[in-house]
Amino acid sequence: MGYALTKKEGHGWHIHIFDFATCCGLAGIIGGRLWDVFFFDWAYYQHHLLEIPFIWQGGMAIQGGIIAGTLAGIWYTKKHHIPTWAFADTLAPAIILGQAVGRMANLMNGDAFGHPTGGSFGILYPETTLAYQTYGHQPLWPAEIWESQCDVLLFVILLFYSSFPHKRGQVFCLYVFLYCIERFFLEFLRGDYFTIVSGLKSAQLTALIAGIIAIIIFFILQYKGMPSFQNK
Repeated sequence: MGYALTKKEGHGWHIHIFDFATCCGLAGIIGGRLWDVFFFDWAYYQHHLLEIPFIWQGGMAIQGGIIAGTLAGIWYTKKHHIPTWAFADTLAPAIILGQAVGRMANLMNGDAFGHPTGGSFGILYPETTLAYQTYGHQPLWPAEIWESQCDVLLFVILLFYSSFPHKRGQVFCLYVFLYCIERFFLEFLRGDYFTIVSGLKSAQLTALIAGIIAIIIFFILQYKGMPSFQNK
């Protein structure tokens, strides 16, 4: 999807997609792992430091992956003289679509699950999954399914918005803002961790902060940003 979107722009950016994705992907894996370790599971990993690199055991946080991947993306675009904001706008729909696919993988793996519904409705996971090991036969809220569906909806919204006149960077900021809203409310259904900070789950707090920053930058770009290439 990222290749198709960048090739459609006609700036020659598509030739960078493989290297760019590799760079951001590796950074995202490291960032996602460290975010999970320090914000979600530090109570365990502080006593098992050697297991921090064992990503095959599970435990990745999308917030850390986005932040680390974004920083790597900024570095890559600056190095190759690609307009960072414009490139981020083009790839934003592909990023959220990738997150939707990732949540499908979470469902099949039995992680990023919801807490018990308290009724006879919900998802029952196989005995080999972490969800079953945590809650047994209790039906759970389909948190990862709903997040995947919401991500697909955001994909459509971003594609629609990007077709109208906007300033460079606004599509990416809108992606961050909308995802943060989505994640904040879906966290009320998540049951795979319970790290509380200032009365909120850690993911809710980071979503709140990132969402506020994104919408502020969105409006700053509206008044001071450069027009997108589509507007010229």
